[in-house]
Amino acid sequence: MRLGMVIDTSRCIGCHTCAIACKHENNLPRGNWWNRILTDGGSQMDTPAGDWPNNSMSYLPVNCQHCENPACTKACPVGATYKDPETGIVHQDYDKCIGCRMCIAACPYTGVRSFNWEEPEYAIDFPVGGAVPAHQKHTVEKCILCVHRVDKGLEPACIAVCPERARHFGDFDDPESEVSKLIRERECKQLLTSEGTNPSVYYLV
Repeated sequence: MRLGMVIDTSRCIGCHTCAIACKHENNLPRGNWWNRILTDGGSQMDTPAGDWPNNSMSYLPVNCQHCENPACTKACPVGATYKDPETGIVHQDYDKCIGCRMCIAACPYTGVRSFNWEEPEYAIDFPVGGAVPAHQKHTVEKCILCVHRVDKGLEPACIAVCPERARHFGDFDDPESEVSKLIRERECKQLLTSEGTNPSVYYLV
């Protein structure tokens, strides 16, 4: 399989529901976001480009691209970031991670990984979300496509909660899957194709 997602940018309303669901489902520490909604407009979040009345604004959700040819796995000296040969999901093993951050340096997609400089802190004093590994000091972390949900036959949290159905999840190796049909029938793009990573996240335009 080659699991990944298709995001319809024409339907994304920038509500950040996917980012919040990701944070809750993966019990992310304070300050960590695996899923961000960038504003393709002004210089700050949720600000339009242009001058009134000729303004424009659109959104670009960004997370780990789960590349078919990931640069991060080649850079990691200890195999802490690796690609699952059965699903194509790029994983992160906190127990193996030595905190060298070579994966961050190698990844062409800025901001999709975060590093825990200190012991993780949380807004509340009990864990939330699914059965995820405990976050650790001096480790890199990132989107793992909610593999704990996928293993149970469920969609990643960000897919399940999107109110506008802008996100779709499936197997790109299955020509009859929804994601395969979408990229076959609609105009789409991938981010930084010049890097040769072949991301498993496609954006409908």
